[in-house]
Amino acid sequence: MKNRIFPVIITAALTSVMTFFLAAHYSPNIPFLTGNRPQLPVNYASYNEGNNIIKSNGVGAVDFQDAAAASVKAVVHIKITTKARTVVQQNPLAQLFGDDVFGSRQVVEPPQMGSGSGVVISPDGYIVTNNHVVAGADELTVTFNDRYTTKAKVIATDPSTDIALVKVEEKNLPYMEFGNSDNVRVGQWVLAVGYPLSLDATVTAGIVSAKGRSIGINRTNATNPIESFIQTDAAVNPGNSGGALVNTSGQLIGINSAIASLTGTYVGYSYAVPANLVHKVVNDLMKYGSVQRGYLGIGLLDSRHMTPEQLTQLGIDKADGVYVANVIPNSGAAQAGLAKGDFITQINGTAVQTEPEMLEQIARYKPGDNISITYVRSGNVNHTTVQLKNMNGNTAIIKDQNATRLLGANFRSLTNAEKNKYGIDGGVAVTNVGKGTIGKQTTMKNGFVIISVNENAVTSVQDLQQVLASNSNKAQLAGFYPGNDNLYYYVLSNISDQLLHEE
Repeated sequence: MKNRIFPVIITAALTSVMTFFLAAHYSPNIPFLTGNRPQLPVNYASYNEGNNIIKSNGVGAVDFQDAAAASVKAVVHIKITTKARTVVQQNPLAQLFGDDVFGSRQVVEPPQMGSGSGVVISPDGYIVTNNHVVAGADELTVTFNDRYTTKAKVIATDPSTDIALVKVEEKNLPYMEFGNSDNVRVGQWVLAVGYPLSLDATVTAGIVSAKGRSIGINRTNATNPIESFIQTDAAVNPGNSGGALVNTSGQLIGINSAIASLTGTYVGYSYAVPANLVHKVVNDLMKYGSVQRGYLGIGLLDSRHMTPEQLTQLGIDKADGVYVANVIPNSGAAQAGLAKGDFITQINGTAVQTEPEMLEQIARYKPGDNISITYVRSGNVNHTTVQLKNMNGNTAIIKDQNATRLLGANFRSLTNAEKNKYGIDGGVAVTNVGKGTIGKQTTMKNGFVIISVNENAVTSVQDLQQVLASNSNKAQLAGFYPGNDNLYYYVLSNISDQLLHEE
């Protein structure tokens, strides 16, 4: 039996080998016999439609060495110190049951230290950084790349853009040249230079991933926030704030200000204030002590917060430009003929598609400047010229927007546009908390809007001064932070006439 099966097995094996040999000879694409890989349906990554071929002109290797070497010399480490202070805290239950049951209490806050970065922009010691880096600081020190350390002082701040101007008494400093942030393109290489996590000068690289970004971070410190960030994927961490965003030519194209993160550390996106806006702000701070900000006098509609039905009803889903929701009477926009329902598409020839892009363009000009507006109305393109006005509705230069000073802090009354925006009859914005009674007794931040004191409505700075003067024992300030729906309370005690007008 075995003798009969064995020849059958041998014959079957030989037949199989011959079959595979012949198949491989006439079918060379069988991979496990020939070693050739199968022909997959792949194409080159170019787009071809007729004769319109879209290609990417490749660039050679980018060398960051010169830009990095020059940048670190002009970027400094800023360290801040806040002294210990006693803060009066109001118990939230006192609003329901009264001070007799749940009164206020005094809490001692220990000294605090923080740090950030800054960029030297002139040989005589002017340094630009973020407002949030230096806010509330009692002492500032600046350390240069060669480890030389010196004292610094805050010249002025602009919470709306989160920019601050600092100065050291030094000469012949290496400084950074401003670049043109309008020329920044999505996809271009950039460097982030700063002092993250209290490390020495650190340089990271990435690309610009977006422009004209608004993330709402400045709303907590300003009544009129301006955000049109350059978004990059260059690694930025706590301590980088106020540092430089640099192009490959070593020019300053932005001030690093924020990161998008759930953890507080870098996870992929960082944001910088565009250099053109920074340049305008610091020039005003040097010359006037405050930013000369021009206003169109219109209300804008943020389409990102509307439903598809609302967008369709207004036609916004099919129109380019920024939608004008309302026009303030007697404003520059009203006098130039702009109306509700218009779509603004260009400012001085520069296209604007979103509210942040438009606000950035307007923020580059001062009251009295005339700007060209291109807008669409009922499908027709129109052009007009608008003269910008200041917050008081005229074209005068305001050399000190913080002229009213009480309890060591600076205040101003809300503008008509702000009243309309917040839906209130009036209020007082805190432009600088300062280091006096308010700064010592509360945790109030810049941008807070006071609407009442001891439950008495406050609609102007004059109202605030009168109410505070009549309450020498204790004053409870109620109000809100723009962009936040919560109502906040701050308690002041032992207010004297002398303290009321302290510096």
